[in-house]
Amino acid sequence: MSKVEDFLTKEEEQAIVEAIRMAEKETSGEIRVHIEKTTSKAHYDRALEIFHDLGMDTTELQNGVLIYLAVEDHKFVICGDKGINEVVPENFWDSTKDVIAAQFKIGNFKQGLIDGIIKAGEQLQKYFPYQEGDANELSNEISKG
Repeated sequence: MSKVEDFLTKEEEQAIVEAIRMAEKETSGEIRVHIEKTTSKAHYDRALEIFHDLGMDTTELQNGVLIYLAVEDHKFVICGDKGINEVVPENFWDSTKDVIAAQFKIGNFKQGLIDGIIKAGEQLQKYFPYQEGDANELSNEISKG
């Protein structure tokens, strides 16, 4: 795979964006996916940098979730902001990573991302239900670096 653009087809990207839209439909929370080729930084540190660059740390209720992938490194990280981290069960992010990794191991990257988005969305809906007037604070599009 030579380019990040080759990681997912346009149809797969649209299915992921639709999963984000559906997951956010009943919550004030925000979910983003960022894909890049590689990083020379520690993956968690790079994910936090992207989290900030995408403005995910500016949501009103601090309830943003980022799924970060470094394709060539075969690594991914899930970052949740302070608001969501304070309320989800202690092992939630690890169990979400396991759901994603199970699909990634068989080469089903689209489904892995969708499964992770759905799982994060369920928690966001539980703890941050949609309130009248909630606005989509961040783009649902996949960002690439």
